[in-house]
Amino acid sequence: MKLAVVGGGSTYTPELIDGFARLRDTLPVEELVLVDPAADRLELVGGLARRIFAKQDHAGKITTTTDLDAGVAGADAVLLQLRVGGQAARNQDETWPLECGCVGQETTGAGGLAKALRTVPVVLDIAERVRRTNPDAWIIDFTNPVGIVTRALLQAGHKAVGLCNVAIGFQRKFARLLDVNPSEVHLDHVGLNHLTWELGVRLGGPDGENVLPRLLAEHGDAIADDLHMPRQIVDRLGVVPSYYLRYFYAHDEVVRELGTKPSRAAEVAAMEKELLAMYGDPALDTKPELLAKRGGAFYSEAAVDLAASLLGGGGSPVQVVNTYNRGTLPFLPDDAVIEVQARVGHDGATPLAVPAPDPLYAGLIAHVTAYEDLALEAALRGGRDRVFKALLSHPLIGQYEYAEQLTDRLIAHNREHLAWA
Repeated sequence: MKLAVVGGGSTYTPELIDGFARLRDTLPVEELVLVDPAADRLELVGGLARRIFAKQDHAGKITTTTDLDAGVAGADAVLLQLRVGGQAARNQDETWPLECGCVGQETTGAGGLAKALRTVPVVLDIAERVRRTNPDAWIIDFTNPVGIVTRALLQAGHKAVGLCNVAIGFQRKFARLLDVNPSEVHLDHVGLNHLTWELGVRLGGPDGENVLPRLLAEHGDAIADDLHMPRQIVDRLGVVPSYYLRYFYAHDEVVRELGTKPSRAAEVAAMEKELLAMYGDPALDTKPELLAKRGGAFYSEAAVDLAASLLGGGGSPVQVVNTYNRGTLPFLPDDAVIEVQARVGHDGATPLAVPAPDPLYAGLIAHVTAYEDLALEAALRGGRDRVFKALLSHPLIGQYEYAEQLTDRLIAHNREHLAWA
């Protein structure tokens, strides 16, 4: 089995490599190719990756290349984890929206749209080259904004599934609080990528006992602290929102906070510099503890599980993924991309039935889906007017004066990445 990781020079990659090494019985990788245009980073990450495999007695071969076509040739699955423009572009996404009093974040709001506009054309080009080389390969997308990128891939006819680590993070957290094995915890995880709620937490399977009320009663303070939300708000909702919902539920508070500290991109850039120095140490043969602060917790386990199910049925039969709605949420179009539990196998992902979300959540899901429609249109076709309409439609913006200002700033900061600009 051959896998390729596009964006393999990312400092995330050793987390993924560690998962491949530990879970080799689930996903027996014979060849792993790390693909990245940044040859200097690729050399450092590739060296550590080989040492991790050797340390854990994994017989698989790890190679590196800056040649995309060569790297994906013959791959059974291609994992996408790229960041167009790097941390410098992310830093802009997180700062210029604040000038208009809007949240600066890399996956939602104006910054999220900028990332989508930069990313979608690049990902579609990669996917077309994968299809020419190996039309049977699965594409697993971890590249944000996952929902929009996955929809672009699916609409273009690619064999693609989107993946996020939010759900597996909640699963692991709830398992610790309940003192059970994570495999016993199943989530009624409903919504869009980075816009989800845990409507239930079930033990033993999708139809098991819902222990969410007990979790909130016994561990509500810890859950609320992790979400950076007041306990009374979580209790009143009676569900567990993704921490990304704080951008919606406490927008102005978050904007004030972001204006008082360095951007997350600046923090990550400093962390990456330190991590790359560590990766260059020939004595290092395990992922460093600092990597846990980089983000992407449990990404490797989710990726291995998904790839194993798509390629050979060795993974969990039910996983939280991003895929077509297909009537699962009846208030959305069938071709909307949602994030829910799905049955995953060699034919792809089929969403399972989910509890009907309360209008409080369904309304926001529908609103953001409409924004994602317009965002994808802007990413595919370009044009200032399409960017403006996407921004105006976003629930975190919604005023024409803000949308005008943000449109000008978005184009100015991203001109080098926008062919039409």
